[in-house]
Amino acid sequence: MNASTIITDTMSLDEKLAAIDAAMANAQAQANDDAQQKSGNGAFAAPLDPADLTMCLGCQ
Repeated sequence: MNASTIITDTMSLDEKLAAIDAAMANAQAQANDDAQQKSGNGAFAAPLDPADLTMCLGCQ
């Protein structure tokens, strides 16, 4: 996902955060749809935990 496609310099901070939240929700919905199509049993994709992005592999 390219941030420049969802955020512009003219947006306020609240608008930028709302755009990011919407993009993340859309990506999660897409991942859930893909998981359901592949599994066929109503499975859903696990959401990404932002805390995982701040830890080294040894800490996880």
